[in-house]
Amino acid sequence: MEKVIIRDDFIKLGQAMKLAGMVGSGVDAKMLIQDGQVEVNGEVEYQRGKKLHEGDVITFNGESVQIGK
Repeated sequence: MEKVIIRDDFIKLGQAMKLAGMVGSGVDAKMLIQDGQVEVNGEVEYQRGKKLHEGDVITFNGESVQIGK
């Protein structure tokens, strides 16, 4: 599983998706999240600004990425 390394205590979901290369822009992330196509820790997430912390896992389109430090 790929990791997205963060320096702060958290990163927002849309930003993490961009950093991981799952989407090309924040607009893409917003649309996919609002459509219920993104999961965080196994549950569908509808908030683009959801704060993710170390150990959280984003899943989209069969690809998973874990937040790390």
